[in-house]
Amino acid sequence: MAEQTLLLLAKYQGREVNEWRDEQPGKILHELRVGELAHLNEIPQTPYYGSVDSTPLFLILVARYSKWTGDLSLFRELKEPIQKAFDWISQYGDESGHGYLEYNSKSSHGLGNQGWKDSGDSIVNADGTLCQPPIALVEVQGYVYLAKTSMADLYEKAGETKIAHGLRAEAEELKKRFERDFWVEDKNIYALALQSGNRPAAVVSSNPGQMLWSGIADPSRATKTAEQLMSAEMFTSWGIRTLSQNERRYNPIGYHLGTVWPHDNSIIAAGFRNYGLDDAACKICGGIVEAASHFSRHRLPEVFSGFSRNQFPTPVRYPVACHPQAWAAGSIPFMIESLLGLKPNAFENKLRIVRPVLPISVQHLELHGLKVGDSSVDVRFERKPTGRIATSVIKVQGNLEVDVSEEMQRAA
Repeated sequence: MAEQTLLLLAKYQGREVNEWRDEQPGKILHELRVGELAHLNEIPQTPYYGSVDSTPLFLILVARYSKWTGDLSLFRELKEPIQKAFDWISQYGDESGHGYLEYNSKSSHGLGNQGWKDSGDSIVNADGTLCQPPIALVEVQGYVYLAKTSMADLYEKAGETKIAHGLRAEAEELKKRFERDFWVEDKNIYALALQSGNRPAAVVSSNPGQMLWSGIADPSRATKTAEQLMSAEMFTSWGIRTLSQNERRYNPIGYHLGTVWPHDNSIIAAGFRNYGLDDAACKICGGIVEAASHFSRHRLPEVFSGFSRNQFPTPVRYPVACHPQAWAAGSIPFMIESLLGLKPNAFENKLRIVRPVLPISVQHLELHGLKVGDSSVDVRFERKPTGRIATSVIKVQGNLEVDVSEEMQRAA
């Protein structure tokens, strides 16, 4: 599925500057619609390119696909779209010239906000005003960092060391700038975004949690960020809110202003694991899994309201949430991958399992038919009386080495 998705995205990659569709060469689309309005060009979704994060996420998916499959053929097939994607990030994506990927819609019918929080009132300042474009979101800078570091590994694997070294150098420069400009000292968290004039949106939001997934953050600041995200103002016991209840714009039923999104929480949990914050990751995943039990067929909705467990004994439904929804469905397998510490390297026929953990409500878990390259493995994880998670390899099919490690791995 990932392979076909990447090929389809590459097929529709931006080719020209078209302000009506927010299209630029190398940009990956946001959405494609069909029907009467689309055929009459009354709407720009034909396709529409108003997404600042789809392009770096496209690159990240290429790298993740290759690590799980151990196959460079798709990477080689997509060499031109990959290069165009990087060109878009550096040329069109940095309108202000500050070295950050940002957005500023040119379309009369486009999205004002172009990150995953794309509602018109989602990116706000501490005084309640809306941020002014161009806007550089905190998590998007992490996506760019992860795209460059992970794709550098692929280029090196393909023998293109010069490109690999260049991408790593660019990633390090981005990391230095990011620490200088995004950290908000008096709130002990990274800013939601930088806006026009390089001014920070100094609110406590969930976005920095997604940024931790990339590994761009300083470890000490990552810990402080996690403490803010797990505070009562952000963590409802079901999951982390999109915006702190202490912020002026907080609304527990505002689409991106205080609600809980399963996919958001799954990426945050992965970020916590990157920095060794295992207990916090388990609390997030345990909360999301428990929340799922209160919905029909344990099916997570796109979003649910940000009321805490102290206010209501069950998660409060969001009135018009998509249910089912792909992001929400994908959050559970991604949380499993993160908590179990699955680190594939199919190029060398290896699977590392690093510091596996489970939420307190889960006593054991088995994975069957987990594919790494051409091989597969069945693994069992079980909580011992001491609290330690014991890992047992049940069966391996093919030439695969499984290495279980207890070492503490922190993002650099």
